[in-house]
Parts: sequence; C-alpha cells; structure tokens
Amino acid sequence: MSVIQFLASQPWVERLGWTLVHFFWQGVLLVALYAAARRWILNSSRPDTRYILACVALAAMIAAPLVTWGLMRPSDAAPASASLISRVPVTASTVTATTPVILLESGTQAAQFLPWVVAIWLVGATAFSIRLIGGWVIAARIRSTLVRPAPPEWQQSLNRLKARVGVTRPVRLLISALVQVPAVVGWLRPVVLVPIGALAGLPSEQVEALLIHELAHIRRHDYLVNILQSVAEALLFYHPAVWWVSGHMRLERELCCDDVAVSLSGDAFTYALALAEMESSRPAHVHAAMAANGASLADRIGRLLGQSPPVSRTLSGPGVVVTAILLALAAYGMFAQSGDSPRFDVASIKRGSEWTLEVPMGVNTRPGGRLTTTNAPLSYLIQRAYGVEAYQVVGGPAWINSDGYNIDAKPETNTDPKQMWLMLQTLLADRFKLALHRETRELPVFALTATKGGPRLAEPKGGPCNEIMPPLDAPRQQRIAPPCGPGILRSGTGLTMQGINLSMAKFTGFLGRMIGREVIDRTGFTGKFDLHLEFAFDDAIVGLPHPPQAGDSDQPASPLARASIMIALQEQLGLRLESTKGPVEVLVIDRADRPTEN
Repeated sequence: MSVIQFLASQPWVERLGWTLVHFFWQGVLLVALYAAARRWILNSSRPDTRYILACVALAAMIAAPLVTWGLMRPSDAAPASASLISRVPVTASTVTATTPVILLESGTQAAQFLPWVVAIWLVGATAFSIRLIGGWVIAARIRSTLVRPAPPEWQQSLNRLKARVGVTRPVRLLISALVQVPAVVGWLRPVVLVPIGALAGLPSEQVEALLIHELAHIRRHDYLVNILQSVAEALLFYHPAVWWVSGHMRLERELCCDDVAVSLSGDAFTYALALAEMESSRPAHVHAAMAANGASLADRIGRLLGQSPPVSRTLSGPGVVVTAILLALAAYGMFAQSGDSPRFDVASIKRGSEWTLEVPMGVNTRPGGRLTTTNAPLSYLIQRAYGVEAYQVVGGPAWINSDGYNIDAKPETNTDPKQMWLMLQTLLADRFKLALHRETRELPVFALTATKGGPRLAEPKGGPCNEIMPPLDAPRQQRIAPPCGPGILRSGTGLTMQGINLSMAKFTGFLGRMIGREVIDRTGFTGKFDLHLEFAFDDAIVGLPHPPQAGDSDQPASPLARASIMIALQEQLGLRLESTKGPVEVLVIDRADRPTEN
C-alpha cells in the first residue's frame, strides 16, 4: 500500500485536509485585516503597539485551523447496521418472474487531492520541525561549548542593569567563542553570551547599552515567544502570510528592546554606534537565540538617528506570482464547497406511510429532470442523491429509516440526471435541514477471493442484452433477454444473477449492494466474463425486496437455487467471500429534521 493510499484510508485525513485548505482563505482574510490596521497605526504608534498587533494576528492564524478542526469534528454516532431500508432499491411491484431488477451502479469518490495535501503538509512540517529542533540543539551547544564566565566586575554590572530593567531571575554573563554578537539563550535559566573581545574592545557605555537590550528580551520572555512563533511557522509554513506577520514580530521585538536600551542608557547615538560596530556581523545559529542584531541593523540604526521607521517592501516579481497562486487557492477554499447549488424550481413534500417491507416505495425519474418518490425514507433519498449504499449512511435519528415521504419536484428547465441528483441534495439540505460529512471508517467488509481451483467464470459470448429495465408490458422476448449487467431475475422460488461482458469491479459492486457490505476484489482476475448464478433468497440478501413465494412464477425451481449465495459462489463460480475489516467511505449525518409539508 502506498503512502497516499494509506492516507486515503485514514478517517482524519479528509478533516485535516480541509482544515489546511480552508486556512488559505482564512490566512488571506486575517493578513488583510492586519495589514490595514498596521498601515493605519504605522507612523503614529510605538513599536510595542505594533508588536502586540502582530502577535494578535499570528495568534489568530494559529487559532483559525484549530477552530476549523473543531467545527469539522466527526460525529460520534456508531456505524448504522444494515437497515431494512437497504432491502428496497426498487418498488416491490416491479419484480416479476422474468423482469430483471437492475441495481444502478453507484459509489462515492473522496476528494482525491486531500491525501496529497496532507502528504505534502506532513513532509513540509516535518522538514521545518527538524530545522527548528536543530536550532534548539545548536543553541544548547552554544550555551555550554567554548564558554567561560565573564570577569566579576562585568557580572556585577549585569546584576546592576538587571535591577534597572526589572529582571528578577538569575542571569549569567558568559564569554563565548562561538557568537559574534551578544545573544540570549534560554528562558527558565537564561544566559547572556558576548563574543570574545567585546567587553574589552568596546567602550563600557556601549557594552552596557547592548546588555540592556538583551536583558529587555529576558524581561519580555521573548525567547519563549520566539520558540512558539517558530512552531507556528513550522506548522503553517505553506502560507506566506504567516511568514510576513512573523517577520514583523521579529522586527518590532528588536525595536521594542532598542527603545528600552535608549531609555535606560540615555544616549541613542552611543547605542547606535554600538550597533554599527556589529553591522557586518551575523549570528552563527538559528532563531532559537535572541541576538542584538535581529531584524535589519541598518533600519534600526536609521530609526535611532531619526529616520522614518522601517516598512515592508512591496511584493514584486516572484512575490506577485506567489500571491496570485495564493489568492486562487483561497478562492477555491472559500467557494469550492459552498457555491450556489442547483435546485428544483417547484418541490412538494408530503408525509407518506410508515415504511415497512410490506409497503411499496420507490424513486422515479422523469424526462427533463422531474423527480417523484413514493413512501421514500430519508435514508434512501440520501443514498440516491449522493450515490452511496445503505451501509455507507451512518448516524441520524431513527425516523430517517421509517418515515416515508412523497416528493414531486420539477426543475425550471430540462436538466440531465446528474444535475437532478445535485438538486435533490439541495432539496434535502433546505427542507430536511440535512447536514453531513464524509469520513473513512474501518468497518466490516467482505473480501472476494478465488477458491483453490481458481475462478470458474464463463468467457464473454456477447449477444443482445437489456441496458435498462424494460417495462412490465414489454414483449416477452425483450423481457427474457439478460441484463447487460449485472441484474437479478426470479427463477421459480429462487433468484438468478445474470450479466454479459462484466468486469470484476462491476460484479463486486453489485454483490456488495445485495449483501449490504462492501466487497473488495482480491481474486486477481482482470478479464471480462458472462455471469449466471442461481441462489436462494435468505438473510444474507439485504439489497432486494420481498423474497419470492411459491406460485409467484410459472417457472420450475432450479436445484441450484436452493443454495445460499455464499455456497453458490463457491460451487458455481469458484469464488469465496471472507469476512474482514477495511476502510469504507461513509456519509455521517450531523443533523436531520422532519420537513414541513406543502
């Protein structure tokens, strides 16, 4: 099994995939609000205010996927057992001795791109997480490798500056051979690292200004905030808005500490000179440490000397392309699932009888897209609207299997069957307040395998067949032609499954609908075959209406029709059904209300 196939079988993948996709438009919306607010206060506010604004924006970006994940929480309802409604895909009156009952092929296809979305996200998040962990390892190494305590007089100066800045925790001052600029490492037990020669090579007032800057980082808990910020970047790496806001946070954080250094040292020019001495220096480690040269030193020095505050550069070149792709994905995430759905022009819903096996029911389609139902329960309407089987409809109140409804719905203009089923989906959402979501669950399934002697399947011979079920008054020669398949005929008191030029996929799909459980093909047979299988109607057949009774047909009962379908498969076709468990895509009903009649 490939990675994508494995992910497609996991119930959480669709939920996570949509959470990631929806964050495209959520991130665009949040960054637009942030950009507007930042532009409004840029020239009139202090760095503290802009920093808080960036923190709020990034926190909202972190919260958005969590809220989306919570709102998409799967239902706790247990998988519904095969209900009686699964026994009535057609009206009981349509089954005669020679009329084939064609069970329409149906099935659901998961959003195929979601496993790819999750796979790409997992690879990217893992790569950025490794990068982040590597930064922590390097920071820990810098803290303890090639370091020595600073001279006592400078440790005393640091303690004196701590009191002025308002830092109450113990802070050690170490001289490091691995750093090129002063930096803070650690949160609970922080240390300030200064490069070799800095304490002796710079004037004491400049060194003190730089130490105040680092102590300001400690007082503000910037080391911890930076770690959380880096985690957010690793998890939401695919959205440029996260990096843009995060970059502003790092810039404003340095400006805030610059202001503390200037206010306590009392000389902006002296502090600017200290920064200028390190203009060409860069730290040898990653984000895990707080360095005095964070953000752009040139912009910071210019600000200290009275120039305009730094602003973000306008996107150009590749940035425009990235933005265009982002907006396209954002539009898809916002509207792909919520666009205007096709709907019937006129629809009447009336309560029918309570459905039982003895009460006829049916769903009929008319030319032009008109749809009528007779005593159709909601669970069966869901099956037809979404192209699923009874075992794929999970949860919901008990009445969805018992209350029958008579519906007469007409579109405004002629439409095709595909649009008609989409209109039925809209009708169920509007009138029954139906809300559901797709999941993949591990459920009981049957595996179809070959017996020891291999499958005994007839070579396809071609010939005439019925593409659709003929009317009851059709000429006998037309009604006795086998279904193109597969389909069911009554054979005396038994049943006969027939089909021409079948694939194994069609056969297993039809077989699954009959026995109310998904059938997985493990026969290894890849060709086409003609089908003729006789078996008895028993409790294993949950996908057909009433069992045939003696006298229903003038045809004699075949001895082969006395065996159950399990035995008939082995004896007549060399195939065996084995009970197991496997991934099954289901529709989980989150809400369903009885409709008001009209």
